[in-house]
Amino acid sequence: MKRTIPALFILAALFAVNSTVHAQCKSFAKKICKQELIPYIHDGNYHAAILTEGEEAELYKTFYSGQNYRIAVCGAEPLTKIEFQVVDAYKNVLYDNREHDHKLFWDFKLESSQQLKIVIKVPTSDKQAEYPFSSCVAIMFGFKEK
Repeated sequence: MKRTIPALFILAALFAVNSTVHAQCKSFAKKICKQELIPYIHDGNYHAAILTEGEEAELYKTFYSGQNYRIAVCGAEPLTKIEFQVVDAYKNVLYDNREHDHKLFWDFKLESSQQLKIVIKVPTSDKQAEYPFSSCVAIMFGFKEK
């Protein structure tokens, strides 16, 4: 029983730290990243996670024809250079921000409704560090009213 109490305490502490970090990341998305959507209207969803240099994340989202959209990606210090691609169901790359000087948003309109995959990658830093950097990375979606 004595070993169970410390193990439960450590588990509870890790859960509390993880919950705090997730809440801070969501707060970063709400306060900072949402501004990148202006003049588009935020879709109401906050997609944010702690990523480490070299990691990738994927998100699938359905977009509808005839609607103007903005995808905005942002990272908290020191992860401000984020790469992202938008890929269709046939694996065609519709947008790659590496080809646009790492621009962190893309405005677009589709001819047909479809589900797209957004791939976010945190490149490794040129700086020599003992451990890779980790921080909050968020992706936001906005639309314009017709």
